[in-house]
Amino acid sequence: MQLQDLYGKSATKASFAARVKALSAQFEKETGEKPEEWYSSSGRAEIIGNHTDHNHGKVIVAAISCDILAAVKRRDDGVICVHSAGFPSFRFNVNDLEADPKEYGKSIALARGVVKAIRDRGLQVGGFTACSESTVFRGAGVSSSAAFELLVCEILNQMYLGGALGKVDKAIISQYAENVYFGKPCGLLDQSGISLGGINEIDFADPSAPVIESLTPPEGYTLVITNTGGSHAALTGHYAAIREEMHAVAGYFGKKFLREVPYDEFFAAIPALRKKVSERAVLRAFHFYEENDRVDAAAAALKSGNVKGFLDAVGKSGKSSLECLQNCFVPGSDVQPVALAIHMSERLIKDGAARIHGGGFAGTVLAYLSDGEAENYAAQMRKVFGRENVFLANVRIPGAAKLNLDELI
Repeated sequence: MQLQDLYGKSATKASFAARVKALSAQFEKETGEKPEEWYSSSGRAEIIGNHTDHNHGKVIVAAISCDILAAVKRRDDGVICVHSAGFPSFRFNVNDLEADPKEYGKSIALARGVVKAIRDRGLQVGGFTACSESTVFRGAGVSSSAAFELLVCEILNQMYLGGALGKVDKAIISQYAENVYFGKPCGLLDQSGISLGGINEIDFADPSAPVIESLTPPEGYTLVITNTGGSHAALTGHYAAIREEMHAVAGYFGKKFLREVPYDEFFAAIPALRKKVSERAVLRAFHFYEENDRVDAAAAALKSGNVKGFLDAVGKSGKSSLECLQNCFVPGSDVQPVALAIHMSERLIKDGAARIHGGGFAGTVLAYLSDGEAENYAAQMRKVFGRENVFLANVRIPGAAKLNLDELI
């Protein structure tokens, strides 16, 4: 593993070494000991496939070059203790695994849920102390919660299980923690993107055994992520409504997931559906079916080297999220930074595309554009949304991983 595999071609040993030195000093300050192991878990970019995974749809997702870096030491008392910069520290015993609604939305819930899911597989794990710091945008659609889940899962996987858990296993374990313990009804996209590493098309027709195909990102193009501001913390109900409305349409046909309902059958039933579900639910179902087609088109374009076709699919995905999925601003609110960022992007980008990124309603806009346009685009977006909120990303090769510092520094 090379430093550039984790952080992109602009990464330097000096900057990474400084980060390691600072985190190691923090670990010693918190514990009086030196760390024994190092781990990294990335953010992720949803390239295309907005809100399809929870109805067994298709996505293209990439691990990206921002991460949670953790200094870790095993402990023998069964306690997991985590000190994360910017978050309250927490500790719990690996035998104390009852879900607590008071912990919803908190990091301790994610860690406790990961341990529970591992134990439910008949596997035994123990304690550790970790100090971590993050360059992953919090609450801005690049999955800081999933990055933390995968971090905890990989620490336990390497420290106690000899790496026995596979990448899909780790994604499913982490999704369980987020759904059941954290209280967020996410699909499997976030965790899969971080666990797999690289850029992949994933078909969730059977979420327990997703079909995964590795892809190659287009050369000469840069991924730019703009955090437009606002937290996802108060938006869980809006995310849940998308899932619930899609399930309601599927339920009309006696099914649980839209993937089980043929498109032609859905389309023919629209007159009757309008009497049973909202028109917004029908529009969101349209988005699901058409987004799956766009994922296939984008993947086929990448495989054939048709960058224009790939960007066309990404741009159409963004338009569908605005018009059908309706997750580019909070309903009824005149605070609309995501819609503003998308409209600005459409005016700035000549060779590329932009779309909502992740859950939506607040947070992040993703742009894929030619290298020659990237710096000017980023400069214009920084004027509006802040220098610290515009991130030029590279696709990260490894998923959540244990690091060998001798290879990296």
